[in-house]
Amino acid sequence: MRVGWLTDIHLNFVAPHKRQDFYSDVLNQKLDALLLGGDIGEADSAPQFLAEMGHALRIPIYFVLGNHDFYGGSINGVREVISRETAASQGLLRWLSESEAIPLTETTALVGHDSWADGRLGDFFSSDVLLNDYVLIQELRCANKQECYAKLNALGDEAAKFLGTRALEALASCRHLIVLTHVPPFRDACWHEGQISNNDYLPHFACRAVGDRLIQIMREHPDRSMTVFCGHTHSAGFARILPNLSVHTGGAEYGNPAIQRVFEL
Repeated sequence: MRVGWLTDIHLNFVAPHKRQDFYSDVLNQKLDALLLGGDIGEADSAPQFLAEMGHALRIPIYFVLGNHDFYGGSINGVREVISRETAASQGLLRWLSESEAIPLTETTALVGHDSWADGRLGDFFSSDVLLNDYVLIQELRCANKQECYAKLNALGDEAAKFLGTRALEALASCRHLIVLTHVPPFRDACWHEGQISNNDYLPHFACRAVGDRLIQIMREHPDRSMTVFCGHTHSAGFARILPNLSVHTGGAEYGNPAIQRVFEL
């Protein structure tokens, strides 16, 4: 099985003719399936871009959403629209945040969740970083840092619970698990220009709740292996968290979507 991985493609910054060139590049890879790691567009465009990709590529697209996909909208509202778009796609689009574990081969399965930076890594309360998330996403417009921190914690906990449940289900019958998410789940996977993000940026770019859960699961399953694919930071890197747990973080450039990796299972 030949699988491609994309992340942070931000198609709202790509002209229509250039999007078609990008789809042609993907088609030339002769893939059997595509993993799409979020930041597809914004709230008013991500559903349409997903439909456009499905129509152009005609292969299964297993995707999660990124923080940009909620810009100009609400988390609940975007989730409702994406769920409807996925249901109407005749199986071409599979939103992993509402999917069971997906067997890719006899020995490898796929799970995923959008995830969210949960504020728990680095120093959230001393950080002066102000992401557009806290201005452009309805639920994250908060009166103070304590309220925002609580909301980010809850989003991280939601992702950790979902991924933990799906991972355990999958590992009961497969030897290798691929996890697709938008936000790096570990400090060591939160790359920025060849370095690990500092304590000002880590709260907004990594999810400790997910990372802690994945480490716990893989320590309990030393005879199984897990590969995580994430993005969000726009800087590529690789981290070996445990002997049986590794993480690839994808790079990205606005206006220039690219395939991160093609691999065979």
